[in-house]
Amino acid sequence: MNNYTKKIKPYVEEELKLYSLDSKEGRHTIAFKHLENAHILGQESTFFHVKVHYLMFLWAYRQKNIHELIGQIVRIVGALIGTGIGAIPRGNTGGSNISPFQTMAISPEFEKIIQEAKNDK
Repeated sequence: MNNYTKKIKPYVEEELKLYSLDSKEGRHTIAFKHLENAHILGQESTFFHVKVHYLMFLWAYRQKNIHELIGQIVRIVGALIGTGIGAIPRGNTGGSNISPFQTMAISPEFEKIIQEAKNDK
């Protein structure tokens, strides 16, 4: 596990915990928002990038959302290939409603977390 992955892990895992809680309570739209947050935070880590897309795939399967399901298959492959070479659009939320190439604004809170995780100190 690389340094960024180790440093970003608690933040991604917090979003994944919230995703799980909201899913169990039937708040599927809110749950997906937590997956999007986890994607923004973890997309520079191949491990978390692929994991979040896999969880989005499972979410789509449970929701019987074919568009999202197919989109996540494409994104899982893209995350496996593109993350290591830095071919990721910063801030992209990871869902199939957004182009996989679209860069998006990152909230100041998430930007601070990401920059601190990138810091070698």
